[in-house]
Amino acid sequence: MASGKDFAVGDHVEWNTSQGKTTGKVQRKLTEATAIKGHHVAASKENPQYLVVSDESGEEAAHKSGALKKIEK
Repeated sequence: MASGKDFAVGDHVEWNTSQGKTTGKVQRKLTEATAIKGHHVAASKENPQYLVVSDESGEEAAHKSGALKKIEK
């Protein structure tokens, strides 16, 4: 089920990690299954995910829209 949130390339977002909240930038919208750092990402047109790059570590990760919150930076 899609959450209705949509993010644009370049949006600054935050999300929760086991270490607390972190921030990053949306790199692209994923609309098909792919692999990120060896992990399967089950993205689809109906349930897209977003490739984000962490501001702190520079690492890439994919997140569902419901896990992200747009922030002003």
